[in-house]
Amino acid sequence: MKIAVVGCGAVGSYYGAMLCHAGHAVYFLLRSDYETVRRSGVQVRSLAGDFTAWPQCAKSPGEIGVSEVVLIALKTTANEQFAQLLPPLVGPRTALVTLQNGLGNEERLARLFPSEQILGGLCFVCLNRTAPGVIQHLDHGLIVLGEFGRQPGLRTNEIAGAFQNAGVACKVTDNLARTHWEKLVWNIPFNGLGVASATGYAALLGQPLAINSPLGQCLTTDKLLADVRWEAIVRELMDEVIAAANALGLPVDPSLRDTQISRTRTMGSYKASTLLDFELGRPLELEGLFLGPLRQSQQAGVATPRLEALCAVLQQLDAHRSSTPDMIPG
Repeated sequence: MKIAVVGCGAVGSYYGAMLCHAGHAVYFLLRSDYETVRRSGVQVRSLAGDFTAWPQCAKSPGEIGVSEVVLIALKTTANEQFAQLLPPLVGPRTALVTLQNGLGNEERLARLFPSEQILGGLCFVCLNRTAPGVIQHLDHGLIVLGEFGRQPGLRTNEIAGAFQNAGVACKVTDNLARTHWEKLVWNIPFNGLGVASATGYAALLGQPLAINSPLGQCLTTDKLLADVRWEAIVRELMDEVIAAANALGLPVDPSLRDTQISRTRTMGSYKASTLLDFELGRPLELEGLFLGPLRQSQQAGVATPRLEALCAVLQQLDAHRSSTPDMIPG
């Protein structure tokens, strides 16, 4: 299978490396990491076993050409690049698989390509890119794969099989929209509070955010769950997301809250992607992970005071970070 990977951060590099290691013809579209990966490959360090994969490296999509599968792992803040990066990779039979966080990514792709070519994959995995071409796999790894607006078919199962044969746990969902909200049950509290914790507990209770004062410590997943005050907000956010999903006609079992918290306790001191972006001064993925879900919750008539307060804090922090580019918080 010829597979192109667009967005070679932690997620794209890890899953691309797994597929490459399994023998697929994998092409990485690279910029700053091009020379490193071409020279030294992609080094995956994992409790499941370390290995080095050697994907083909390209600086432009035209060097790769039409592929059978395109894995899209860009930050959602870069989605405006779809029109520039993807067309040279896409033929009439190409499957476009977005592995991105949040809502709206498949819809964005459907503005450019036929909807029947689009799939979504939700990645339940703990990864960090620790250096150019070096990926630390900490825990988990499951992908839940589904078709955009369609029932899964032969193609869905073939792609899932390719992941499974490469050592990646992969399940197929018959309701991609519901699976997105199941992922948000984890993403919203742990990505959001990891950053918002820098403002202190009071701001999450709706008290004014003193944005000009020095920022406090950002919290990893273990610290959020070690403090009863933060864990309470984690649980309340999860309950709000589950209630919104059910109001939208996407049934999510309330027991998922406790399941996700139990899984998170095994991750150790994990920095979620939004916290890493914040520390590195990058724009936060606000729209797909927080603001879009908030709007849909409000449209469904579900009260989400915790999510609303979280969005307000994150928007202020993101604006403050943008106005002070030399700031390294946390």
